[in-house]
Amino acid sequence: MNPTRLLGIDYGSKRIGVAVSDEKRQFAMPVSVIVNKPDMLAEIEKVATQYETKEIVLGESRDYKGQPNEILLRSTELKKLLEAHGFIVHWEAEFMTSMHAEKLQGKHDLIDASAAALILQSYLDRHRKAEPDTEPDLGDME
Repeated sequence: MNPTRLLGIDYGSKRIGVAVSDEKRQFAMPVSVIVNKPDMLAEIEKVATQYETKEIVLGESRDYKGQPNEILLRSTELKKLLEAHGFIVHWEAEFMTSMHAEKLQGKHDLIDASAAALILQSYLDRHRKAEPDTEPDLGDME
């Protein structure tokens, strides 16, 4: 059985970037940007339903000294809400991912979704390295 997709979230005070992994959890793709307003939880749930996932990777934002910042405090509230709605939520350390995404791609409407993809990709890469090597699936090539 293939693992299910993961949703990645870059939480911001104005916008929330959302990304999704492929079914094999190899790579992350930007999906959408949700305006951070009272109905944002319903919007996140809608995307999660669309991609058939109940597992989320949430960016853990800290300041330059590695201390919790205002965004982390607010995203902790989001984590609790998501868990109360049946989601499994994992933290992934992130630092200035929106700026990094903008540097890589230039400024565009989905920059926060690209930042979410960077957070999710970091999580995927870290967990893939922790897994033992397996033989590649060659499908019909054998």
